[in-house]
Amino acid sequence: MRFFALLWFTLGWLTAQGQLSSRLSVAMETFNADTQLKYALSSLYVIEAETGKVVFDQNSNVGMATASTEKIVTAATAFDILGKDHRYETRFGIVNTPGGKSLYVDPSGDPTLASWRWEETKDMAFLTRLKAAIKESGIKELNGILIYTGKWGNETIPDGWIWQDLGNYYGAGAQALNWRENQFDLVLKSGSTVGSPVSVVKTVPYLYDYRITSLATAAEKNSGDNSILYYPSMGRQAGVLTGTIPAGQSSFAVSGSIYDPANQFAKTVINSLKGMVRFSRDKVSTTDKEAKDVKWIYTNSSPELSKIIYWFLRKSINLYGEVLLRTVGGAQKGMATTDNGIAALQEHWKDKGVAPDELHLYDGSGLSPQNRITTRAQVTILNYARRQPWFADYYEGFPLYNDMKMKSGTINRVKGFSGYQKAKDGKDYIFSFLVNNYNGSAYNLVRKMYKVLDELK
Repeated sequence: MRFFALLWFTLGWLTAQGQLSSRLSVAMETFNADTQLKYALSSLYVIEAETGKVVFDQNSNVGMATASTEKIVTAATAFDILGKDHRYETRFGIVNTPGGKSLYVDPSGDPTLASWRWEETKDMAFLTRLKAAIKESGIKELNGILIYTGKWGNETIPDGWIWQDLGNYYGAGAQALNWRENQFDLVLKSGSTVGSPVSVVKTVPYLYDYRITSLATAAEKNSGDNSILYYPSMGRQAGVLTGTIPAGQSSFAVSGSIYDPANQFAKTVINSLKGMVRFSRDKVSTTDKEAKDVKWIYTNSSPELSKIIYWFLRKSINLYGEVLLRTVGGAQKGMATTDNGIAALQEHWKDKGVAPDELHLYDGSGLSPQNRITTRAQVTILNYARRQPWFADYYEGFPLYNDMKMKSGTINRVKGFSGYQKAKDGKDYIFSFLVNNYNGSAYNLVRKMYKVLDELK
C-alpha cells in the first residue's frame, strides 16, 4: 500500500509539474507572438525550489541586459562575503599637516552617511555627534579637512554608465566618502504656458560651489517630470537642466546627484562647526597616503548590512549597489574598485554553479546597458540564497509586484522581474523573466509579463 501511495503521489506531482510547464509554454507562445516583441529577445527560466527541477526554459543561457534585477546578484554576494552584520565605519581624528592640525577622515565608502532613511544616520544627527566629539577633544582651530582615499582610489563612476544618467539621482556613483546618498533635490518653478521657461528656486540641501542652469521649459499640466540633469561639460562650470516639467508649478522637485560629495561633506561640516572651531581654509583635500600618529576622536558606524540591503532591494538605490560591489572587491582583492568587485563576484559564484561568462558585469546596480546576465544564473543564485542563514533578510527586501515577491528592473527598452512565488498548491517556484529591445509602452509590456507570471500563482 505504501508503494502505491508513493507512486500515486509521484504521478500527481509529475502531472502538476507537466501542467504548469504546458501552461507556461502556451503563455509564452502568446507573449512571444505579441507585436511588442517583434524585434525583441526574451528569456524566462523557472525552477521548482525544493527539487531544483526545471519547469520552463526559454533562452536561459543567453546573456541579457538585466537593469535593476542585477541587484539580486550583488545583494546575495554581499551577504555571503561580508556577512549580514557588517557595518561601515568612518573614523575621524586629528593629524598634523604642513598648515597646522587638520581633521582627518578615514572613510569606508559608507553609503548611509547622512542618509534620511534612518534617524541615526540623518545629517543633523551625525553632525551633532561629530560636533560633540570635536568639542570633547578641545580643538579650537583647524587648518582644514583631509580625506584618506587610498583603499578606494579616485574612481567615481563605473564604466558603462551613459552620460544622460549621471546628473540624475539614480546616476550617483560610489566614492570613498559618500554624503546624503550623493543626492539633492532641485526645486523648480515653471511658467503658466506651454513652452515658457523653467527657473531654479533652490536646492535641498544647499549645494556648495555648484550651480545649475535651467534650459528646461514648461509642458502640459499633467505631463509629469520629463527633465534631465547633466553634469558640467564643454568647459561649463554649472550643471544643466533640460527637458520639461508641467506648467504652472511653483515648487516642483526633481532629484539629482551631487557632483562632488567630498566637497559637499567638508563644507557642511565646516559650516556646522562655526563658532566652535576656526578653520584656516575651507578647501577639502584628499590623500592616498594613510596618515600616521592620528589622534582618533570619533568613529561613526552605519546600520548593519541587512538593513542596507533591505533599502537597496526595496527602493533600488543604485549608489548602494556600487558601494556593495566595491566593498566586496576591497574585502577579497585589497582595493575597493569596481573591477575588483566584479572579479570577486565572478569567482565567488563560479564555485556555486554559475560560470563567469554568465555574469558579464560593468557595475553593481544594473544601470549600465552593457551588463549581461543569464536568467539561469539569476535563478541559480536565488536558489542558493534560499538555503542560507541570511535568506530571511534577503527575502524581506524584495518588493511586491503583481502580488509576487520579485525585484524589477527597468532601463531603456529593458524590463525584468526575478524572484520567488508560492503557488496555490503550496509549491515554491523561483523565476527570472527578462525582455530586451521591446517596442511600445513599458506599461503595456509589464501587464503582458504579469499575465505570463500569473501561471505561477
